[in-house]
Amino acid sequence: MRRDLTTARLPKWAPAGVAVLATGLGCAIGAGAGLASHIQWGLIAAALFVVLSYGLSARVEGRRQAKDRLATSVVWVAFILAVVPLAALTIYTVQQGLEVLDADFLTHSMKNVISSGPGGGIYHALIGTLEQVLLATLMAAPVGLMTAVYLVEYGRGTLAKWVTFFVDVMTGVPSIVAGLFILSLWNIMLGFDYSGFSGSLALAILMMPVVVRSTEEMLKLVPNELREASYALGVPKWKTILRIVLPTAIGGITTGVMLAVARITGETAPVMMLVFGADAINNDPFNGPQQSLPLYIWQQYSMVNNDFGYARAWGAALVLIFFVMGLNLVARGIARWRSPKGGH
Repeated sequence: MRRDLTTARLPKWAPAGVAVLATGLGCAIGAGAGLASHIQWGLIAAALFVVLSYGLSARVEGRRQAKDRLATSVVWVAFILAVVPLAALTIYTVQQGLEVLDADFLTHSMKNVISSGPGGGIYHALIGTLEQVLLATLMAAPVGLMTAVYLVEYGRGTLAKWVTFFVDVMTGVPSIVAGLFILSLWNIMLGFDYSGFSGSLALAILMMPVVVRSTEEMLKLVPNELREASYALGVPKWKTILRIVLPTAIGGITTGVMLAVARITGETAPVMMLVFGADAINNDPFNGPQQSLPLYIWQQYSMVNNDFGYARAWGAALVLIFFVMGLNLVARGIARWRSPKGGH
């Protein structure tokens, strides 16, 4: 009598079928139990999907394969639980923001506009955000880059350990702490007024450890053979770093910098404390209060029972999402463009 060399397997459409069945059962249970929240229906369906996948696989394929199905099901459920809120947030923001997003909204400020009335725009906040983020990048990127070069290429002993320790500490520093530090040092002790540059100093503090960490990891990926080949030709170490190491890792370094820029673009607390906000256009980040998109969103949405303020806040949020999304796309494009090609 011939024995099959392979055990029974579920068809390829089985996971999709189980997902449909679990979704239907979850909705039926949620509706029958009188649960008003669709989130609860979804959680019930997710739990049923995991249980049904394991039970069906154990019956047909055996317990060993069922454990693999269980792990796969849990991963899929975790993925969906992470993606659904992000997708819902994006879709809702687009729906709300498109109602006010037009040319006038992008090219007008809130000067002489009644907060409880229609009109106004984000031009002054957009200008402020671009200038503040640019200044923070000009300060943080070179310092973070040189710090990472020191840690990877020169750092040995106690000093390098302390630098690494403080970079790790700075990575977890809340944004409000950076704002308080600049407020105490720059504004109170040194006597400077509120300005976009004050906010840029706090944003640079938040951006710097991200640049250091990302650049450090990229420099570690550069093969040591490239350095050794350069040294064998008599090239000095500083020139090897400048001509060999940095160009090789420039794609990853640029990506890290762009992601750090995206991280500080949405900061509100330090901007609220140091930039102070303004309704009119201020193109000079070194003199007088300025506006920024995160602060503008908070100010508009904090107006109670003001539909016009809510609409302007959602429009500004949509522009901010587009801005951050654009930075991430640019970072991915640069990384793909500068990544090492096969055969080279």
